[in-house]
Amino acid sequence: MIYFTADNHFCHQNIIGSCQRPFKDLNEMKKIMIERWNSIVTVNDEIYILGDFLYKGTAKEANIILSKLNGKKYLIKGNHEKYLDIRSFKQEAFEWVKDYHVLKYKGFEFILFHFPILLWHNSRLGSIHLYGHIHNKGIINPVFEEKLKALGPKAFNVGVDVNNFYPVGINQIIAKFS
Repeated sequence: MIYFTADNHFCHQNIIGSCQRPFKDLNEMKKIMIERWNSIVTVNDEIYILGDFLYKGTAKEANIILSKLNGKKYLIKGNHEKYLDIRSFKQEAFEWVKDYHVLKYKGFEFILFHFPILLWHNSRLGSIHLYGHIHNKGIINPVFEEKLKALGPKAFNVGVDVNNFYPVGINQIIAKFS
C-alpha cells in the first residue's frame, strides 16, 4: 500500500499552540503521531512525506524518530528540512529525497510537492496534486481560503493537521476523486 503525509513538524514545540494541535507537549505529540502512523503503515508499505517532517530538531532526533516509523520512506523536501544537511543524519532513512515527484499508480497520476501549486503537470488532464504546507482546516483566514479554492477539485492536502494526524492511503484519495 502507498501512503502520504506532510507537516509532521516533529520536535517543534510552538506548532502545538499555533496550529491548535490536541497535544499537551512534544512527547505526547511524538508518541501519538508515531502510534497513528504505525497503526496503518506496515514495514512493507511505501510512504511519501511531502515536507516538513522535522523542525527545530537535531539529526539525532530525526534518526531516532525515523527508525521508529514503519514503511519505506520517500521525502519531498519542504521548507524545514535542515536536518538533511547535518553530517550525522542517516540519509539511508529515505529511499530518496526530491523536490518534486510524479507518481503513477493504477491509471492515476499524482503530482507530489510540498507547496500547493495552481497549475501542475497534466492538471487539465486529470492528474491529482498532493501537497502539504497548509496546516489548519477551518481556521485559515478567509482570503487564504479563497486562494486554496483556486486549486480546484483535484488537489488534496495530505498534511497531518487536516487528517487527524494519520497518513492518508492512496485508495482513500482515489475514492475521493473517482
